[in-house]
Amino acid sequence: MSAPSNAGPSQVASAPSGGSVSVGARPFKVLGIQQIAIGGPDKTRMQKLWVDMLGLEVTGTFKSERENVDEDICAMGKGAFKVEVDLMQPLDPDKKPAVHTTPLNHVGLWIDDLPKAVEWLSANGVRFAPGGIRQGAAGYDITFLHPKSNDQFPIAGEGVLIELVQAPPEVIAALG
Repeated sequence: MSAPSNAGPSQVASAPSGGSVSVGARPFKVLGIQQIAIGGPDKTRMQKLWVDMLGLEVTGTFKSERENVDEDICAMGKGAFKVEVDLMQPLDPDKKPAVHTTPLNHVGLWIDDLPKAVEWLSANGVRFAPGGIRQGAAGYDITFLHPKSNDQFPIAGEGVLIELVQAPPEVIAALG
């Protein structure tokens, strides 16, 4: 059960258990979708659809042993309205994280004040994945909400990995 769509930032929201929690004034805004990340065993197969057929532009690449990923960063739209589509394959299919085992790997959201968001969400029971705030593949500060809750942090992505991305000033101006 979720809070009504017209609930203000300081209203009561539903807790995962069905009860409600008072969340206080939210000190940040979600501005829009920054990216979707798609995983598979071979990113060249995904390129056939996303780049060759749908016409997305490859704007960069990113490799990380720590994150076990080799990805192509593709884009649709321009400026503040650009949305990334990251095509990811594992560097080693037998290691974790297994970026290829969940085809829709994660959704990235533009956030106007990432440090305030992390502080407030953590204080209100949201579970974050290990790693803290760090620079992501596209050069923006990022962090991830864990897909699974636990006893200490009862709020999570309910099976979805969610990336919070610090929006640059031009995105805040356009979408804020």
